[in-house]
Amino acid sequence: MKTIAEIDEKIRSGSAVVYTAAEFKRLVREGAEVTAAEVDVVTTGTCGVVSGTAAILSVPVAAPGTFERAERVWLNGVPCMPGPCPNERLGLLDLIVSGTAHAGAGYGGGHLFREIVEGREIEVLVEAADRSIEARVTLEDFSYARLFTTRSAFKNYTAFLNTRPTRLTTIFSVTGLQGPCREVSVSGCGEINPLENDPARFAIRDGTPVFLNGSAGIVTGEGTRSTPARPNLTVIADMVGMQSRYMGGFATSAGPECITSLGVAIPVLDDRQVAALRVLDEDIPLPVADINTRTVLDEATYADVWQRPDREVTYHPEWCEECSACVAASVCPTGAFTRETGIDRDRCLACTACMAACQNNALEAGEGSLRVRGRKVPITLRQSGRTLAEDLCRDVKERILDGRFTFTGGGGR
Repeated sequence: MKTIAEIDEKIRSGSAVVYTAAEFKRLVREGAEVTAAEVDVVTTGTCGVVSGTAAILSVPVAAPGTFERAERVWLNGVPCMPGPCPNERLGLLDLIVSGTAHAGAGYGGGHLFREIVEGREIEVLVEAADRSIEARVTLEDFSYARLFTTRSAFKNYTAFLNTRPTRLTTIFSVTGLQGPCREVSVSGCGEINPLENDPARFAIRDGTPVFLNGSAGIVTGEGTRSTPARPNLTVIADMVGMQSRYMGGFATSAGPECITSLGVAIPVLDDRQVAALRVLDEDIPLPVADINTRTVLDEATYADVWQRPDREVTYHPEWCEECSACVAASVCPTGAFTRETGIDRDRCLACTACMAACQNNALEAGEGSLRVRGRKVPITLRQSGRTLAEDLCRDVKERILDGRFTFTGGGGR
């Protein structure tokens, strides 16, 4: 039995043994019998579409006395909720912005959050009782900018298909989920997800330091719809320090969604935690349900999603037949692909939507399939980015190894 203080002392002395979740799973698959005495920290992570993401912002827009209070506000066209404090006659706005609020079909809160973090200039439009005010601001102008989530690290997702002979508009598809049973949409990072590795929350508790989109934050409690069988977390972090590659907007057939990432370092205190950390993709059930009724039709595992040879999408320009309009580029939900420039890895979630759209097979990846009632159904959309989540795990590991993170000191140094 170790203590947090002992692990922190090892981190400070440079003697801590730290694995990313992917490295630890590799040891398990190789048959290693790792004990708590042989490992101090395992870094876990998840990245993907998280509807329950929002920002709280304090934004200066005018000199004091210019207007009494804001009635309506937009940032880059995305509607915001003024308040909860009215900031009467201060010319300063407190705003709450949902990650799923949107200015149009292709731009929403997730896109806005990424552009704020990138330091881009943001257009503000304020409607007061007697006037309109316009301003331009950047993150440096905000006196407060925090991102929070209402259900991060969701442990148990469901895969969805459409059993009806129609194309269904849904957030689980970019172009509409084609039926009957023609394609399946999946979410979740499987064996590297923080709560898959600490389902009893021995380590991940209220107040636990975490990394939200790469920025130091904390767990504030259980998330919405959290149950013992399907737990998730609420977390909050400063937008200053976030890395844009771990966040952004994701266009679906039902409107824009928000990409959010969470990294969590798990201190290994005893062998109970080691037992939980040994979970593998093939051990994690993935129910497959009808999107119309949410009726579970069959059950796969995350090995069907992530134990494939190629998790990344590869573009082969020599196979491109230069169609008059590139459908693959038009459906890319993050704007990561054009046939002229290829794939922007800082924006690509490797969701594979472009692959399903390209008629000439100029894009490829190990996208896989799920067997549903004896029939193989191709996975045409992955709303989680396993590679990006593994990158975040490595980032957290590096912070630990170079002494920038300790469990009692946090990760903001």
